[in-house]
Amino acid sequence: MKNQTYRMTMLFDFYGDLLTERQKEFFDLYYNEDLSLAEIAENSGISRQGVRDVIVRAEAVMQEVEDKTGLIRRYTQMQTHIAAIEEAAEEIKTINYRQYEDPRIDALTGVINRAAQALKE
Repeated sequence: MKNQTYRMTMLFDFYGDLLTERQKEFFDLYYNEDLSLAEIAENSGISRQGVRDVIVRAEAVMQEVEDKTGLIRRYTQMQTHIAAIEEAAEEIKTINYRQYEDPRIDALTGVINRAAQALKE
């Protein structure tokens, strides 16, 4: 994946509900709100190391679930394939417009694009 923060926020989006409330809070503050460990520790009344331990445990829980299920990996692959389908449909539509002007081909590319859009949702 692109970088550590992006990877962690993807894990959180997919598996954040598996975390305890405290893990969610600290994880969100650290990765999404960009607070330092020291800032979170000061606001929570615990040590910096305590905050780090909670975040590391949260990361480990989510990474373990991803390792077992592969949902993010499959989601990413699916997005790539959907983009390829949409590009191919647009190219077919362009070729049809320039050479054939067949309304059935135009309708079918619309079906393909709608199906790809539904898969994105």
